[in-house]
Amino acid sequence: QIQLVESGGGLVQAGGSLRLSCAASGRSLSSYNKAWFRQAPSKEREFVASIAWNGVTYYEDSVKGRFTISRDSAKMTVYLQMNSLKPEDTAVYYCAAGPYLGRVPSSYGLWGQGTQVTVSS
Repeated sequence: QIQLVESGGGLVQAGGSLRLSCAASGRSLSSYNKAWFRQAPSKEREFVASIAWNGVTYYEDSVKGRFTISRDSAKMTVYLQMNSLKPEDTAVYYCAAGPYLGRVPSSYGLWGQGTQVTVSS
């Protein structure tokens, strides 16, 4: 059974940084595309960033230049480095994986349980 487990969330002041991790277990997902989504209270889950199987990365406009998605294939882990955090980045962050690449949740079939990120002003 494949599992994705996120970690690294927490409370940080505006302008601070956090690094989220998403570790896969069960089998290698190296051929899969990976992504990070987030969901704030009363809002729909939204795309944050993705990294394709070939390493190409994509970002939502509001996080470009502040967030960086990366991966360590040997560790089967995907990271989201978040710098210059803003209160509007507050959300539950989810990692996702799947054979398709897209900016909508339905593009991905595997999901982690989520990790809370709270940015105080």
